[in-house]
Amino acid sequence: MVFYLLKRLLATIPVMLVVAVFIFLLLRLTPGDPAAMIAGDYASDAQIAEIREKLGLDEPMLVQFGIWLGNIFQGDLGESFFFKKQVSELIVARIEPTLSLSLVTIILTVSIAVPMGVISAYKQGSWLDRLTMGFSVLGFSIPVFVIGFGLIYVFSLKLAWFPVQGYDRISEGLWGWLRHLILPALALSVIFVAFIARMTRTSVLEVLGEDYIRTARAKGQTETKVLVRHALRNAAVPIVTVIGFAFAILIGGVVVTESVFNIPGLGLLTVDAVLNRDFPTIQAVVLLFSLVYVLINLVIDLSYTVLDPRIRY
Repeated sequence: MVFYLLKRLLATIPVMLVVAVFIFLLLRLTPGDPAAMIAGDYASDAQIAEIREKLGLDEPMLVQFGIWLGNIFQGDLGESFFFKKQVSELIVARIEPTLSLSLVTIILTVSIAVPMGVISAYKQGSWLDRLTMGFSVLGFSIPVFVIGFGLIYVFSLKLAWFPVQGYDRISEGLWGWLRHLILPALALSVIFVAFIARMTRTSVLEVLGEDYIRTARAKGQTETKVLVRHALRNAAVPIVTVIGFAFAILIGGVVVTESVFNIPGLGLLTVDAVLNRDFPTIQAVVLLFSLVYVLINLVIDLSYTVLDPRIRY
């Protein structure tokens, strides 16, 4: 296990290097000059050239990449072109809202989706099963921003139950923190509830016909124990895989959701950085998201040995 863990951790290095090369080239090969945006519409060519030289953008791309990569290995993510702060400071300041939104969303999603999928599998062919499948199709079809604006209209503007937008830090009070996260977490969780509930139903259905399920029922165990202790436990590996995958792709949904609800997290930081061609910030945030994605996949792989003792690395 230790050897496998070390091997997987070492394997993240080339993955992150590929991501770094890709995002670096993508930013510099797409139209738009950060120096021109900083200088303004009425700046002369000489002023733009001076800013490019100051930012190091006049160097060959290979030299720029080498300097940036060398700084990363020293723990220096660079200084933001737009915010005029160290990128590491920006990330530290913005990480709490994004982490809070992600955790609340995944807890809400799992709490709803897994029971929904198990019950749907148990009641296969019933109106409840058809309702779950219909919700799954609907959840995949509606964009996150549409759900977000709908929730804002009903629960914020009409009922005035929750704030329209913004974020309160958890240090300022638990209820204020939660009130600002309920609507964005609901909006973000719809697609993941639909996805995980559908996959949970499929996985549980596959094991409900197994011999050990019939044996458990023959021994007089209640249906709740049969479903939870036998069916769900043996279907856990694909379900955990899907949950981990959902948590990983949650990153893309966070960007949209934070923009809709004006939550000052990494998603909104990414949008501002992209709009202002802020290379250091974009590069650092994308690398961070990629690292999180890789680590989540590692945790999922390691969890298999706990869920199914037959799996060994």
